[in-house]
Amino acid sequence: MKKSREAARQFEQLLEIMTCLRSPEGCPWDRSRSKEDIINYFLEETYEAVDALRSKTAEAAREELGDVLMEIVFLSLFYEEAGHFSMAEVIEGINRKMLDRHPHVFGRLKKASQADIVADWQSHKMKEKNRHSVLEGLPASTPSLLYAFLLGQRAATHGFDWPDAHQALKKVEEELDEFQLALQSGGKEEIAEELGDLLFSLSQVARLLGHNPEIVLRDANKKFEKRFRQMEREIKKKGKNLGNCSAEELDWAWEKIKEHKVKDSPSAKRPKNKKN
Repeated sequence: MKKSREAARQFEQLLEIMTCLRSPEGCPWDRSRSKEDIINYFLEETYEAVDALRSKTAEAAREELGDVLMEIVFLSLFYEEAGHFSMAEVIEGINRKMLDRHPHVFGRLKKASQADIVADWQSHKMKEKNRHSVLEGLPASTPSLLYAFLLGQRAATHGFDWPDAHQALKKVEEELDEFQLALQSGGKEEIAEELGDLLFSLSQVARLLGHNPEIVLRDANKKFEKRFRQMEREIKKKGKNLGNCSAEELDWAWEKIKEHKVKDSPSAKRPKNKKN
């Protein structure tokens, strides 16, 4: 309880700071921001928080979560200033939602399996928001690969899913065959459609393996970017640049970078007493 009281005190101070910054006596920059400006910052801070959380560095996670919280408070102030709702109402709403959606903890229902809990949660959401489909409510601005993951996740909670990742992989193989046939036909629209089906199927394999495909692809992007930059440096050592290298030279530099990664891997065998 002591930690909760301290967190409440610190949060109250954050509200006071942000309210002051938006006041006529506050910061000109903060006063001039629009909701659209802060939405952009909010998205940026959210992605930075995801990176920090996955880095397993507690200090980085603490800082980035604070940045996200600040943007949430900032956004709520726009609505409070317009007379729509306050930060207190935002918190009251999520508190009520948490209590209502956990009857097995805060209500009379005390025994429930995880499957029952998920089903009850989804049922509450459908009733609260007057939804007619289990797929309603997914954010339209979500990146497409993540959206595919969320679609599969939502459908799976209602029993529409593959038994396991191996079965889902068979669907990928099926979609790959169809994509190859589309490539042979040369129809641009058909190729695009089959490529989309292939990507969607791959996202479901990732989900069933316990991976978020958006995060997996972000990691792959970072790996490619790192290797490509290393390849550029390798080529520059030879007094050349990418523009005047042959395909064979680029392949050689790329393979050298990949080989170097294997040699530097922590799992690679090294003499135990050899000094660097």
